[in-house]
Amino acid sequence: MSASDFEERRGEAWSELDRMIEGVEKRRPGTDAGQLPRRFREACNDLALARHRMYDGHLVGRLNELVIRGYKLLYRARRKGAESFVRFVAVDFPAKVRAEWRLFWLCSALFWLPFLAMMALVARDIDWAQAVLRPEGMASMEQMYGGEEEQIAHLREVHGSNFMMFAFYIQNNVGIDFQIFAGGILACLGTIFFLIFNGVHIGAAAGYVNEACNPQSFWTFVAGHSSFELLGMVVAGMAGMKLGVGVLRPGRMSRAKSVGLAARDALPLIYGAGGMTALAAVVEGFWSARMLPADVKYGFGICMWLLHLLYFLVLGRGKRAA
Repeated sequence: MSASDFEERRGEAWSELDRMIEGVEKRRPGTDAGQLPRRFREACNDLALARHRMYDGHLVGRLNELVIRGYKLLYRARRKGAESFVRFVAVDFPAKVRAEWRLFWLCSALFWLPFLAMMALVARDIDWAQAVLRPEGMASMEQMYGGEEEQIAHLREVHGSNFMMFAFYIQNNVGIDFQIFAGGILACLGTIFFLIFNGVHIGAAAGYVNEACNPQSFWTFVAGHSSFELLGMVVAGMAGMKLGVGVLRPGRMSRAKSVGLAARDALPLIYGAGGMTALAAVVEGFWSARMLPADVKYGFGICMWLLHLLYFLVLGRGKRAA
């Protein structure tokens, strides 16, 4: 095939790609940018073919310019993906949590009230801890929180390294958040159950450590990652409750469509909860298990709670966020 025949056959596609690139570059309304990746791949193939057949420089230069312009646009689109991620973290996620403030306080109450109630009950009668933790759970707590040196030795023996601790904690924490979120499909009942269950269980564990173990080894260990983990659990509960509302109140839609829309609306919450859970595992695996002065660990934990408070109250507001 001669160069002129090749250009005649493929010229319209190149002109279309040129118009598409120019439309995206100048942000013209109505530009079908969705076809750009396919047209770009076709132009790359045509450029390779023109070079292989050693067509004249004018034809190869035209194709080369198209490919370079298309590549720059697609590369810029990938960079915008990073910008979208930053926007989600800095604007969309905290704004979504604030917008669902009723669910936030409801899920917080479902976790914190059982937690505090169980701590108070264990302080009055340690049999409450036995009823929740069972003897094997109590023995595990004694082994883990008998003292800081015993705690570190126990963690090293069980997990072997900080990375393995991180892997274990992220698997455990993600599993809990998924249970809380997925439980919403049972008309919110599953989410409610898992929030209350975790509040009761963690409250019983904290109360038992205060009475029968070394409290400092427990509180210094959990201080650093508690804000990430517990707030992430509450946010996962918010996502599960939205899923349950879609089941309970479909309106004029079919229940399946209602659940699908509710799940889509809950995505920012579950993405944010997953990110917080991952950060909790990082802190738990690489910071909480280190032997550091108690004041340092407590100070770090307080800073994390204050930063979370500022994050959810301040970020995503004002004209810049809009």
